[in-house]
Amino acid sequence: MADTLPPYRYTPELAAEIELRWQDRWEADGTYEAPNPAGPLADPEAVADRPRRYVLDMFPYPSGAGLHVGHPFGYISTDVYARYRRTRGDNVLHAMGYDAFGLPAEQFAVRTGAHPRTTTEDNIATMRRQLRRIGLGHDARRSVATTDVEFYRWTQWVFTQIFESWFDTEADVARPIAELLAAFESGERPTPDGRAWNELAEGERRAIIDDHRLVYSAEMPVNWCPGLGTVLANEEVTAEGRSDIGNYPVFRRNMRQWVMRITSYSDRLLADLDLLDWPEPIKVMQRNWIGRSTGANVCFATEAGDVEVFTTRPDTLFGATFVVLAPEHPMVDALVGDAWPDGTPERWTQATADGAAAPSPHEAVEAYRASASAKTDRERQEDRQKSGVAIGAFATNPVNGEQVPIFVADYVLMGYGTGAIMAVPAGDERDFEFARDYGLQITAIQQPPAAWFEVRDIEPSLDTSTWPEAFVGEGEYVGSADLNGGIDLNGEHTIAEAVALINGWLESVGRGEAAITYRLRDWLFSRQRYWGEPFPIVWDEHGPRSLPDSELPVQLPEVDDYSPQAHDPNDADSNP
Repeated sequence: MADTLPPYRYTPELAAEIELRWQDRWEADGTYEAPNPAGPLADPEAVADRPRRYVLDMFPYPSGAGLHVGHPFGYISTDVYARYRRTRGDNVLHAMGYDAFGLPAEQFAVRTGAHPRTTTEDNIATMRRQLRRIGLGHDARRSVATTDVEFYRWTQWVFTQIFESWFDTEADVARPIAELLAAFESGERPTPDGRAWNELAEGERRAIIDDHRLVYSAEMPVNWCPGLGTVLANEEVTAEGRSDIGNYPVFRRNMRQWVMRITSYSDRLLADLDLLDWPEPIKVMQRNWIGRSTGANVCFATEAGDVEVFTTRPDTLFGATFVVLAPEHPMVDALVGDAWPDGTPERWTQATADGAAAPSPHEAVEAYRASASAKTDRERQEDRQKSGVAIGAFATNPVNGEQVPIFVADYVLMGYGTGAIMAVPAGDERDFEFARDYGLQITAIQQPPAAWFEVRDIEPSLDTSTWPEAFVGEGEYVGSADLNGGIDLNGEHTIAEAVALINGWLESVGRGEAAITYRLRDWLFSRQRYWGEPFPIVWDEHGPRSLPDSELPVQLPEVDDYSPQAHDPNDADSNP
């Protein structure tokens, strides 16, 4: 008999029995239910003089068959903290919810053939059972799912509050759109072209107001995945430029999206970093992410109109020998031609040694655009050799009137600055390599010191053909004077002094102005998919209008086919 008994009484079966018994007791007694401090269900005696603590776990995606090991890894930590605060006598509300809308849940439903709501609710039930089995102390009464109509009624309300607001740069705060409209109507705020507000057509007035809204609809470059039939966030795209779900090719496309105007808060975000008790390296990362840059917007004239470039070094304008546009830049189509101008170098036309006909500018640009669309922004900005194609058009350098060729290159992004740059190869190493590769002019704009030449074992000279690389230091300005006497930077100036001089001159002749730009971009947050909360917006002939609170919530419609439209995964030109 003794040989058949376990060596210890506490077996896994007994442990499970004890745990389940206590979990049933906790649920029956409402052990983890936080007493209400106010309202019709308030319990004054239970909350008297007790500090309140709110502990919220990150909502899991109910997109699979249950929790994975990473979920309790984080939840146990918050549970320990919540239990500790309870032992201190605090009134602790430990809440849990489910981030139930979105592509993962939709894709799981597509794979299983069931409606997203059915699979989502089944998965939530499984997760709730698993969380209870672990013994976590969540207040089950406060559990929500983002798919609950009662919940997304309030996300829609938040959206309308933002849609009906604008950022007042003078007050440095958001204000109601109604106040902006009143300022235009009274004449307190002038219209962009100076006409009286009552002289504008309804469509013109609506366009002006919409240009100020903190949330707006616009054509934006996005990660389009034909294989999934939807737009993806950057986090849903792998380093190889494929979808995290399904491993389909992802392409950069311009599509109409809803966008949040968070760039209005760039300076406030920067300033408020100083108020945070965070490690300095983390704050440095945040500052770099916001990426505040001072410089100038400069206008280069072309046959199709001005191309505006942003540069942090307008003092180097005399050394700008070519202009580069992002492949998605709207002026590319207006500038690119069907034939190369006489005298175009073969290197620019990509002519081949075997005598095959070179592609036309239009053909070369379209082929390059197709290649660029398959790359992520991260890939396009990697420190590698620059590539690009000439478009057979030229721009006028405003300081000296020289005609400089225009290229399209994927290392320029529409999301930064103006989507166009001026290239100064004498002062930038990658521009230097690009210019050498394409046989472009390299004009010295600052005199390197003698030591720079000595280290490179070459004779001091402003003949850049003898330079092995660009000069990226600070030296005396040379070759930086307008022959007509308009602006002269030659001589010894600090960079700040030279920038101030050139910015003043640009503004005086109407060819540019001092500007500040940010690496931070407005936040794109719409998706081409079914399983998501509807936008509380109606469209009329003049654009979007928000619905009043009395019309909320706008509920997700019931449809028979909720799967994304099937596309050829490799067809970058398909549409959602």
